[in-house]
Amino acid sequence: MNLRDIAGTAFPELNEQVGGTLGDLEITGLSADSRKVAPGMAFVAVAGTKADGASFIADAVSRGASVVVAGHGAVATSVPLLTVAEPRRFLAVAASRFYGRQPETMVAVTGTAGKTSVASFTRQIWAHAGHPAAMIGTTGVVSPTRNDYGSLTTPDPVSLHQLLAELANEGITHAAMEASSHGLDQFRLDGVRLAAAAFTNLGRDHMDYHPTVEDYMAAKMRLFRDLLPKGSPAVIFADDAWSEQAIAAARDAAQEIRTVGRKGDFLTLKRVEHFRHKQVAEVHIGDDIFEVHIPLAGDFQIANALVAAGLAISTGVAAPLAMGALEKLVGASGRLELVGHTHDGALAYVDYAHKPDALENVLNSVRPFTTGRVIVVFGCGGDRDRGKRPIMGEIACRLADVVVVTDDNPRSEEPAAIRAEIMTAAPCATEIGDRAKAIREAVGMLTSGDTLIVAGKGHEEGQTIGSVTLPFSDHAELRKALEEGKS
Repeated sequence: MNLRDIAGTAFPELNEQVGGTLGDLEITGLSADSRKVAPGMAFVAVAGTKADGASFIADAVSRGASVVVAGHGAVATSVPLLTVAEPRRFLAVAASRFYGRQPETMVAVTGTAGKTSVASFTRQIWAHAGHPAAMIGTTGVVSPTRNDYGSLTTPDPVSLHQLLAELANEGITHAAMEASSHGLDQFRLDGVRLAAAAFTNLGRDHMDYHPTVEDYMAAKMRLFRDLLPKGSPAVIFADDAWSEQAIAAARDAAQEIRTVGRKGDFLTLKRVEHFRHKQVAEVHIGDDIFEVHIPLAGDFQIANALVAAGLAISTGVAAPLAMGALEKLVGASGRLELVGHTHDGALAYVDYAHKPDALENVLNSVRPFTTGRVIVVFGCGGDRDRGKRPIMGEIACRLADVVVVTDDNPRSEEPAAIRAEIMTAAPCATEIGDRAKAIREAVGMLTSGDTLIVAGKGHEEGQTIGSVTLPFSDHAELRKALEEGKS
């Protein structure tokens, strides 16, 4: 593809720069990583948190870059240099044009908690309706042709658009993806052709990246403001403290607002009965009333299911078909996932809750069906928002009957120091640094009627200590402890 076609019309400042013969330059690929540049590729110099891509222009040119795109003020090179106000956005839009194809129906969901579940549930509803569908998110990529484990909520734009083209070429017509605040702020989703978008909730998270919670919210609202075409469905969970701000942002962006939840006017939740392995919800859609048996525990899963149903209905699935699909949902890996039970019936779950609101939600969600004690094992990650550590400690002691504080992913921090910051607000807690031992000890405490939550890592299959990620699975350790307890 030539440079003129890659640049397109989204960057007026490039019109003169790619005029004449330069616009006919054939580009073989795009990269923001100079180490991945091959002859004929365009190198896009983006400013990162640790290094400025402009520092690697010479390396990219030495590897065969035929053109460099950078911010204003970049130093001239021996190959053509194009300057744009926002290189990150250029990279995303250019990647979408270079790879071309996407599934015909794309949706994205943002919010602090629930993104993975909403994307997964939306894919499942579409599949139930007969559409070849995929999801892209924290747990990876799932489609009829693949189940690839991943680690980034929102992939880098080159990888993302390459993936979307692959999915389209495999026959996928519908895809749901997570939209993280980092991904939105860094323009990773620009160029994705969205049919609808959704907001779940907002809580404390990523305060090591965003200066304030208001800045965090503003980053998420780029989904409605800048990426969703005007007049498109904006599905918003109506019962969160930040719902009104999300509704206002979508309204200001001239989107079609569709709210769901107890306060929702598109899908209205009227009644919920909680059971150990399912919930029964009464949902009103216009004049129609549906009694839906959702095979998942946790009030927050009702919210996620309604947001997903809102997205599916907004993209063409008939309401009765969507409600029927909710009765067949399979929970996303590590999202209040029942791993097993003791010989006398105490339940043991793994949950990804690694932020205050998520921990509060999961502990509140299991209380209605717990006749004994709620026991929680959790820790906090290193090199991340330190302010949430005592907050999570306070939540755990307030809502659980037994609390075990352990290590999560300490990364470069001293694990004992992280635990100490949690313990300052968790006087009720027992401290056991070894995560496997903490899980065993907690399982050993279980008696009939109790519920155990192992929180923080969810689907993850490793534990990062220092610069090394060691194999570790909460699922595997919990199953092992349960089996030992039964023997």
